[in-house]
Amino acid sequence: MADEQNLDNQAPETPAAEGVPAGEDLVARVQALEEQLAAAQDQALRAAAELQNVRRRAEQDVEKAHKFALERFAQDLLGVVDSLERGIELSDPSDESIRPMREGMELTLKMFHDVLKRYQLEQLDPHGEPFNPEHHQAMAMEESDSAEPGSVLKVFQKGYLLSGRLLRPAMVVVSKAPAPSNDEQA
Repeated sequence: MADEQNLDNQAPETPAAEGVPAGEDLVARVQALEEQLAAAQDQALRAAAELQNVRRRAEQDVEKAHKFALERFAQDLLGVVDSLERGIELSDPSDESIRPMREGMELTLKMFHDVLKRYQLEQLDPHGEPFNPEHHQAMAMEESDSAEPGSVLKVFQKGYLLSGRLLRPAMVVVSKAPAPSNDEQA
């Protein structure tokens, strides 16, 4: 018990004893703690914002993966569609001997187009439209009196969009203004 009294009687060292007033020390300590709190709050806000950004990016990646998962498969099918279109184009509609085969190809092609449309594959057939370098690939230029310069004259191969994104550009021939003849220059 004597030890306890000795401990109670001994005053703890105070900053005032060292020559620093107790009030200033507390103010400085409170200020330091407030700065630490502000820094911790800033870090917490930044971590929460980063987490939200990561979540948003992951959701967008999943959405894109679902939306464009068929891209490769669709590109492979486009060759089949092109072959059916060429077969129909090259077959003679007046030839009675191949008429049933031609009708079958037309029905198959229609089914293909319906399936492609169901999966947001949109066909680009720009014949007569102005040339659009974002959706068309110019294979050649040809002079034309009847078409406006810069418009599509012929389509070698139709293009396709998958959910609004270009899957394959249309290969086209673009019109240009006719060159002045020698008679006009004279």
